[in-house]
Amino acid sequence: VQLQASGGGKVQPGGSLRLSCAASGRTSIITAIAWFRQVPGQDREFLTAIRWSDRKPAAVDSPKGRFAIPRDNAKNTVYLQMNSLEPGDTAVYYCVASAVLSWPPRSYEYDYWGQGTQVTVSY
Repeated sequence: VQLQASGGGKVQPGGSLRLSCAASGRTSIITAIAWFRQVPGQDREFLTAIRWSDRKPAAVDSPKGRFAIPRDNAKNTVYLQMNSLEPGDTAVYYCVASAVLSWPPRSYEYDYWGQGTQVTVSY
């Protein structure tokens, strides 16, 4: 499984940004896709996740309340829609995939990681 994250960049506080995560390879084994982020020197932080194979996917509500995780199965792509961005949202954002059957996967059960995309929120 390969994951390609894109869409990062610089945005002003209060703005919105949508990240994309394109999955390729053995996508048939994917059961869930999630977004994490990491600030240098800090632990990776879970943001939200979505079941991959269900026709009506369940999603884990983002604790941030400002993030959503729509998906487009026809394009093998999951998105991270971020609204009302704050400087504290500045980080490298990663899309990750799990192949476990339980829902939702635990943080350590995401075995496939993309390369990350930088998001910077500032004036």
